Amino acid sequence: MTEKRKLRAGVIGLGVGEKHIEGYTADPRCEVVRICDFDEAKLTDVAGRHPGPETTLRPEDVLNDPEIDVVSIASYDNDHRDQVVAALEAGKHVFVEKPLCLFEEELEDIAAVLKAHPNLKLSSNLILRKSPRFVALRDRILNAELGDIYYVEGDYNYGRLHKITEGWRGDIPFYSVVHGGSIHLIDLLQWLTGKRVTEVTAMGAKMATRDTRYRFDDTVAALMRFQDGSIGKVTANFPCVFPHFHNLSIYGTQASFVQSHNGGASFYQTRDPEVPPRPVEEAYPGAAKGDMLARFISSIAEGGDPEVTAQDVMDAMAVSLAIETSNRLGKTVEVRYH
Repeated sequence: MTEKRKLRAGVIGLGVGEKHIEGYTADPRCEVVRICDFDEAKLTDVAGRHPGPETTLRPEDVLNDPEIDVVSIASYDNDHRDQVVAALEAGKHVFVEKPLCLFEEELEDIAAVLKAHPNLKLSSNLILRKSPRFVALRDRILNAELGDIYYVEGDYNYGRLHKITEGWRGDIPFYSVVHGGSIHLIDLLQWLTGKRVTEVTAMGAKMATRDTRYRFDDTVAALMRFQDGSIGKVTANFPCVFPHFHNLSIYGTQASFVQSHNGGASFYQTRDPEVPPRPVEEAYPGAAKGDMLARFISSIAEGGDPEVTAQDVMDAMAVSLAIETSNRLGKTVEVRYH
């Protein structure tokens, strides 16, 4: 009986992409055969820590290699659409860092290619789904412990201003704090509640970065309406003078969950101010960047779905795009799902 061939992986972009190398290498069903970055010094540095894979400065050497089965894309945001499409058209499974793309027409292109290649897996590193605290919260919502969910809110407090005023995010033709930040909370809120957002109203500001080379809104807030009439709010707050953190509040008719800036979280099961809330014990964040790869690999090797399906990725992107459109047009926008 012949041994089943390992999945051969290629990784493009070696910032967070190095975590992808570690994730594939840790799985006995995979081997990383080629890694790519256009920065030769970074490529050499990462290759020194992960000897074995071939190295290249050209993404097409990964995308066009017929021996590669799966591609991780962790390049700059403005390269994602082209590399995702090229990988899918070459018959490769794709694990892509958020965002999937930047513009509506790019999402349409990806949707068309996915439709033409239904056997290929696509997933994205929407890592908040792996947090033990949020996994437990979803179970409580599904068990109706909170009752009917009528209002939710999530704040992506980035707290890393230098990354948009000094790094590549200010150099590319367009960067979106919604696509790069809020999308984590968009996906989390739709996953937790099991509801799709139907329309959004958004506005943005650029005060903290107005005297810098960064050209785009650094803060965006959006109101959302879900399919059952419930409502929510999501923000991308990149310049906040605060450590990186995800505020999250879920309000139900029977109980409320609140995760606040102090890092703790509580369940409130009564309106009586004399009754203290029940503290939440599950770990947060409790998940690392490469943790979603094992299930993604399993979906390829054994069948089934990854934790974040292609439809999940497309749905979160659709809401994020609607928020950007609403911010640009100054009016309420319906979400266009694919």
